[in-house]
Amino acid sequence: MSQIAVIFWSGTGNTERMANAIAAGVQSAGNTAQLFSVSDFSEDKIDAFSSFALGCPAMGSEELEDSEFLPFYNAIKEKLAGKAVALFGSYGWGGGEWLNAWKADAEASGLKIIGTLAIENAPDENGIAECEALGKKLT
Repeated sequence: MSQIAVIFWSGTGNTERMANAIAAGVQSAGNTAQLFSVSDFSEDKIDAFSSFALGCPAMGSEELEDSEFLPFYNAIKEKLAGKAVALFGSYGWGGGEWLNAWKADAEASGLKIIGTLAIENAPDENGIAECEALGKKLT
């Protein structure tokens, strides 16, 4: 059984709903998921987990949230090199382009991206199912 960390930042609750559904998918696949907001996760916990799901909504001009999530991500991304990582988040108007830039940065940093998921606004029933499917990919 694998230990999976689902770490997220959420402003409106949409990305948090996605995180909860991803964690449910992880657990339905027989693994253990632990949910963390970025403020509750520290670098010294990384070695306790085999895989990670990182979630952040699109902010501003299709960017990662820059006061809390981006500094957190920049601090841990090199330590996640070689580990399986899923990226996810919600967006409102920009079409989800921030996720493409984030994925490119993550891959350039050596992360093994096993999947990405962008959902417009709040996840509906289909969106929740997509989140659960993403969680099942993490081992």
